[in-house]
Amino acid sequence: MSDAPTVAAPPAQAGRAQLEFDDNLLVPLLYGERDQNLDRIERQLGVSLVPRGNRLAISGPASATEIARLALSRLYDRLKGGHEIDLAAVEAGLRLAQAELDDKSLSLWHDDAGFRTRKRRIAPRSAAQAAYVKAMREHELVFGLGPAGTGKTYLAVAAAVDLLMTGRVERIILSRPAVEAGERLGFLPGDLRDKVDPYLRPIFDALNDMLPADLLAKRMSTGEIEVAPIAFMRGRTLAHAFVILDEAQNTTPVQMKMFLTRLGEGSRMVVTGDPTQVDLPAGTRSGLSDALEALRGVEEVGIVRFTEKDVVRHRLVARIVGAYEARDRAARGGDEP
Repeated sequence: MSDAPTVAAPPAQAGRAQLEFDDNLLVPLLYGERDQNLDRIERQLGVSLVPRGNRLAISGPASATEIARLALSRLYDRLKGGHEIDLAAVEAGLRLAQAELDDKSLSLWHDDAGFRTRKRRIAPRSAAQAAYVKAMREHELVFGLGPAGTGKTYLAVAAAVDLLMTGRVERIILSRPAVEAGERLGFLPGDLRDKVDPYLRPIFDALNDMLPADLLAKRMSTGEIEVAPIAFMRGRTLAHAFVILDEAQNTTPVQMKMFLTRLGEGSRMVVTGDPTQVDLPAGTRSGLSDALEALRGVEEVGIVRFTEKDVVRHRLVARIVGAYEARDRAARGGDEP
């Protein structure tokens, strides 16, 4: 047996950086109440942040130090631009800084990367979300694919509201399959609106988050904003509209083809769904998977895929999604879908 000494792995390269902020009034907003924003960055990255007035010393592993430096610089710029910063924005800033450092060509922080609604400005919080926003600006048909909590529907609604408020489309049409109701829809109490509301509630929640209640009610009463089950799309040509199909994995191939062919002049269409969460009866092919196969290679169709890394809800949601995906991959013998 060799008596050679064991050589320990070298520690991660240490890094140091210092930031200086020129507006003392914004510094408390950047640091957060009781420095909670700094605490979150320290825990997330394993760095040390030491504030001294309007100066901030950063130390830790070199790569983590650079992420913290870039994220804090960008967040400070956002404060100077009149935007608010909270813990969710801090976590988004860390994700975007990591993505920007990984790919220097990315431009994730400029104002054009988001959408403006009557209530707030909505910006991407991950590289995939930024790619999704870009795709919706550049393509007339976009597919947003991935797990819950990645912002697929929310950002699509934000894009639609932005275009409606600026007059670039004349109406918004939002649809979802009410697959869970099936033949039982007629047995639910109330009128048609009462019957389908539970299945369209996530869309209403997004609209309420972006438009004042009185304006939303007015736009819906005039038909400028329409929320309806997919069955109501048959036979229509949707011109000068922003059309969203949510939970598209629960459509049949016939429904999906019918929906896609509604696209009319001056319209844009976004289809969102999670191909791994199909609630159709066993043996029924998902219209979303069928469409992705049929449209493979078709130009001017944007496809953006999200993963658990793009989940922007509670941090535990990302871990839950990742755990399920790891379990499913193991059940398939390690093969990717």
